[in-house]
Amino acid sequence: MPEVEDIGDGSQDACLVRVRGGRHTGWGECEASPLPTIAAWCAPMSHSACHPVRDSVLGETVDGPEDILRINARVRERSLDLLQADHALSGVDIALWDLLGRARGEPVWSLLGYTRNYPKRPYASVLFGDSPESTTEKARAIRAAGFRAAKFGWGPFGRTTHSADKNQIFAARHGLEDSGHLMVDAGTVFGEDVEAAKRRLNALIDTRTVWFEEPFVSGAVHAYAELALESGSVKLAGGEGCHNFQMARLLIDRAAIGYIQVDTGRIGGITTAKQVADYARRAAVTYVNHTFTSHLALSASLQPFAGIERADLAEYPFEAKALAVEMTTTRIEPDNEGMILAPATPGLGVEPDLEALKAYVVPAEIRIGREVLYRTPPLT
Repeated sequence: MPEVEDIGDGSQDACLVRVRGGRHTGWGECEASPLPTIAAWCAPMSHSACHPVRDSVLGETVDGPEDILRINARVRERSLDLLQADHALSGVDIALWDLLGRARGEPVWSLLGYTRNYPKRPYASVLFGDSPESTTEKARAIRAAGFRAAKFGWGPFGRTTHSADKNQIFAARHGLEDSGHLMVDAGTVFGEDVEAAKRRLNALIDTRTVWFEEPFVSGAVHAYAELALESGSVKLAGGEGCHNFQMARLLIDRAAIGYIQVDTGRIGGITTAKQVADYARRAAVTYVNHTFTSHLALSASLQPFAGIERADLAEYPFEAKALAVEMTTTRIEPDNEGMILAPATPGLGVEPDLEALKAYVVPAEIRIGREVLYRTPPLT
């Protein structure tokens, strides 16, 4: 965006990935800061576990799903110590699935082995308002738009008193009215402070909040498990900070969460997210997508659990910035019953709007000595 605000809104920039193979093109989006992610794509190899991501991708053959799994594993192995590689891999992996789906004329969820594409109830995902009154107005706008579920998070929540947070939670419930599903996202604000998180539980229970998301950082599994013992009807949710399957599995196995919520643009793409969805189903933990940006990212986030009937809630960006809104010519809109589906068209079923994106491109160049490792490619 021309102006980036210091708020918890990841739709203010975008790291878009384009993969070409034969006469087909696939698109993906990383949930990451663009510049270090691009650097992970092209940085010089410094040892055997620190290859740039492109060394494991360019020139590889993609004839079927097994090839994408092979490339994903190859990046993980050869870029093990390049920590931003997980973010770069995510966008590449998504683009590879889109590419393969377009080439085969199949939606990605079908390539993943699903025979049915179950509708999901979208919940409008927004930040808490600066005041309880503005939170109520946001909730009313969500309801007026036809949504019957909403998640409020970040903003001022957890940064002052538990009384102020209680007012925010009740304001959201008031605006949604009694029948709306309410979720609350603390944005990891409590770190590992279980006592601080506990002070918010009564308000969450009294407002019939479905889940309390990310009260702690992703690695604080003991804090999650301790809070879960007292959360009553409110389940815990987490996982958007996971960068690989092992991190998500640890949350599922040890954190006593009710919902695992990973981001395809961060965890390693559709390949890894599907692995998490399969594991969660076996562990009786509900899989939920995480996405807060464009409808390209939304489609990618729906694919890994499109065929799981009981996983019926889906995050839906409601306040995305103009960049994210204008990124695609295709949108995934709720139907007459307020439900959404992963697209049934080939690949991700979402087309980027290259002309609109040109207004947002920030040219970048990465150079070492006289060698140019990267230069922003033209959007053609």
